[in-house]
Amino acid sequence: MNPHGAPKDRLVAALREHALVIGEVTLTSGRTASYYVDAKRAILRPSGFLALGELLAEQTRHFAATAVGGMTMGADPVACAALAGHADVKAFFVRKQAKAHGLHRRVEGPILDEHDRCLVVEDVVTTGGSTVEAIEALQAEGRLIVGVVSVLDRLAGGAERIQAACDAPYVALTTIDDVYPDRPAQ
Repeated sequence: MNPHGAPKDRLVAALREHALVIGEVTLTSGRTASYYVDAKRAILRPSGFLALGELLAEQTRHFAATAVGGMTMGADPVACAALAGHADVKAFFVRKQAKAHGLHRRVEGPILDEHDRCLVVEDVVTTGGSTVEAIEALQAEGRLIVGVVSVLDRLAGGAERIQAACDAPYVALTTIDDVYPDRPAQ
């Protein structure tokens, strides 16, 4: 355990310092916002990565997950942090489309089987679109989803959309209220 505070506190501090961008941006959903959270700026630094690893390892144990991953790019550093946090899981990444060459796989990484308990992860959830896309890809392959975890939830309706897509519980490790509590109303 890191002597510089609880993992969630360290993650929030890293997100505030490195990931929060104030200014108008266009989100993946096409909507505009007066701020942006580029979580990769924080979680791909030692302090954020280590804090995230600790939190995710705890979540994998809570859900008895055997595999962790999600839509590529958003989930990649998150799944790797789980491994670095000593979670006893396989990491996987879901592509937007199956490869047209090689093994033609959409879900990359160690082979998942019918016994695997998948924890779907994402860096930032706004509308939940990419998370739902990963859930649907796993469901199409017959995989069991035991939970969904995001590093940060912007509290913009994504949680509801994710929960409508699967029966598994959704957990946000942090929310925009933690990272930017004094933000202007959107």
